[in-house]
Formats: sequence, structure tokens, C-alpha cells
Amino acid sequence: MKLLKFAAIDIGTNAIRLLFTNVIEHKDTAIFKKSSIIRVPIRLGGDVFTTGKIGDKKKEKLLDAMIAFKHLMSVHDVTEYRACATSAMREASNGKKMVKLIKDKANIDIEIIDGKTEAEIIYNNRIVDFLDNSYPYLYVDIGGGSTEITLFSNSEAVASHSFNVGTIRLLNELVDPREFELMKNWLREIKEAYPNLIIIGSGGNINKLLKISGKKESKALPVKALKDVFNFIKSYNYEDRIKVLGLNPDRADVIIPASDLLFKIVKWTNAKEIIVPKVGVADGIIKQLYLDYQKKSN
Repeated sequence: MKLLKFAAIDIGTNAIRLLFTNVIEHKDTAIFKKSSIIRVPIRLGGDVFTTGKIGDKKKEKLLDAMIAFKHLMSVHDVTEYRACATSAMREASNGKKMVKLIKDKANIDIEIIDGKTEAEIIYNNRIVDFLDNSYPYLYVDIGGGSTEITLFSNSEAVASHSFNVGTIRLLNELVDPREFELMKNWLREIKEAYPNLIIIGSGGNINKLLKISGKKESKALPVKALKDVFNFIKSYNYEDRIKVLGLNPDRADVIIPASDLLFKIVKWTNAKEIIVPKVGVADGIIKQLYLDYQKKSN
């Protein structure tokens, strides 16, 4: 038996995450077991989508978090790591300067990835390998700045698109109506070509809907089951979502626009079921790290 430890850093629009995963190699199999995850709600998009850049206060918070992440990776003796930044850093006018500052001060290399690469990373999770491939699946990852959607048929990705529609943009009413129209038309074309779609939902907000529902992950749920949970959450105001439902402050506001977007996608695709596997960008990074490690080892 061989034990390896990998780390993934996902610098998102709403929060940044550091995921540690143990990979246990035994004979011809590899078992992936999440060790721990640290989430810091910096909300870079709050600056970037309103001013076009990361402000001084959030620059300082991001740098402090990266220095802490570097120390944690050192303590954990990780085999390999990869750090990816998505929508907010892509659009920040000082995004590349921030990458250089983090390299200089924290010695962490960060890749600013585009929507296509983000979708490919999510695809690394290979969720569809464990599903009934007689159905077409639409993988929907709703982030703070963008939404990545990938169509799977016969376990293969056949179409993918990244839309500049995310929870922080929606919260601040900064989504271009043309982007909504583009998403709607793209999804309706898919619906015509691939009826009986099942949605695979990814992202912290969809995961929270599943958790509150009390249903099991990776099982196909009727859309109504999650919609009932959403209506229940929506019946509380922001303060009571925190006090009564126990949501984190940075989740209590964005869960409403995220859920609204999810059910718009459901409507435009006529999907009847949703699967919530509780994996995302960080999990996909880990899978890619291990595949690359195997190639180098061989």
C-alpha cells in the first residue's frame, strides 16, 4: 500500500478553498479520500465586478490566506499541489500582479484559468462513469462569477460553455441580459437535441440545498424536492437564514440567486431530476494531479 497526499487551491469569486486529499494506492486501485478542506469567504467578486480590480483590503486578505495555505501544505507534506483562480481573477485588471505578489510572498504558483479549462477540470471528476449512460446529463457548476455547463452523452463530453452568470454578479445585478439570453438559447437547443436530460448540480449553494433536504448525495432527486427546500429557505429573511437556519453569512445571501439560476436552467432544459454529487473544481484538480503524477512515475 502506498499513501500520497495532494492539495488543491481553488481561488473562486465568493470564497477560496484549500482541499487536502489522500490517495491510497493498493494493487491496481487508487482510493481518493478527502482529508480536510479550508474555506475562506474573501468574496473577490465584490470588488472586481464593481470596480474592475481587487481592492487593497481584499488583496491583503488573499495574500494572508495564501501564506497560511503554504504553511499548511508544508505541514501536510503534500506530494503535489495546484492552485487555480477563476472568474474574478480573470477579470481583475490587477489579477496578474496579484499572481506575482503571491508568488513572491507565499511562493505559490497560481494559474488564472479560462472557462473552458475550468469545465475540463470539473470533467476530471468523471461522475458520469458511475451513472446510467442511457440518459444524457447536463453538468451545471454555479460559481460566484460564472456558470460552467457541460453536456454528457454516452459518458463523453459533447458540448461545453462558460457563461458570465454567477451568484456575486446576480447579487449585485451585474449580469448582462444578453448573457442570460445566450444561456437560455444554448440550453433550449440542447433540450431539443437531447430530451430527458438529468442535471448534475455542482457548487456550494446546490450542496447546501441538498444538505438541508436531508437527501443522499449522488442519488437522482425530483426537481420538486430541491425546489421545496429552496422555497423553505426563501421564506426566511437574510438575518433569519443565519440565526434560524444556521447558514454562514456569505452563504445566506447568495443561495437565493444561485437557486433561482438553477431552477431557470431546469425550466429551459425541462429536466425532471437533479443529482448533487458534492464535488467541484478542487476535486477535479486533485484527480488531474494524480493522473499527472502517475504519468511521471511511469
